Amino acid sequence: MYRKKYFAKLNEPEMLDYGAYLNCDKLLKCQKPLDELCNADELQFQIVHQVEELWMKLMIYSLIDVLEYMQEENTHRIVTLMKRVHFLQRMMIEQLDVLETMSPKEYQQIRLQLGNGSGQESPGFRVLLKMPADLWKEFSQHYLEGRGKTVESIYDSGYDHDDSYVVAEALIEFDELLQKFRTNHLFLIHRSIGLGSKSLKGRPVDLLQSGARHRFFPELWDIRCAMTDSWGGEYGNVRDSITESKR
Repeated sequence: MYRKKYFAKLNEPEMLDYGAYLNCDKLLKCQKPLDELCNADELQFQIVHQVEELWMKLMIYSLIDVLEYMQEENTHRIVTLMKRVHFLQRMMIEQLDVLETMSPKEYQQIRLQLGNGSGQESPGFRVLLKMPADLWKEFSQHYLEGRGKTVESIYDSGYDHDDSYVVAEALIEFDELLQKFRTNHLFLIHRSIGLGSKSLKGRPVDLLQSGARHRFFPELWDIRCAMTDSWGGEYGNVRDSITESKR
């Protein structure tokens, strides 16, 4: 009774200027009709994933601007836009928690509605996975090679927290958050259908683990290891105890 009462207003919304601007009449019909849902949780499953695709669309749009600002070496705009991208990534990670409110059985019922599809086919994520290569190319050309710098020099031997450093840190945070999204998604799969099960493609779901370990900017991660090894000689020397010297 209540569904019919309240959803009637959404199915045929009164189109004032706000709703017309946002195309709410079309937006609210992008989900299955209520009488075709396989269970009560399928609506939230569709909405969460549709919202994820919209966030990824905005991320891609923002990263295209970042690429163009890299060519101009406009560091302030790059950092501001990357901050936006990082916010979007964090929202995507947090939204996965909503899907954990489903029981495994409800998830299985919804999963049958996907045909042969799976999250690996996400159009937004497939585009995002291709963008780090161009981001690194532009960063290398304009913030490393074009300035006579290396990753080592901006982090260690020539460190002065300059433009090259702050852009590099924006990139590694993007990389880190992509990995966190994949890792959280992996735990969602673990909780809902199990890692030992077969995916809709007939492949073990635990193949997703290799993606969660991938690094898009390995040079930015490796410099941490190199610095620790380089500075490690100091750690290997026996030094006076801090506590003893204060007695």
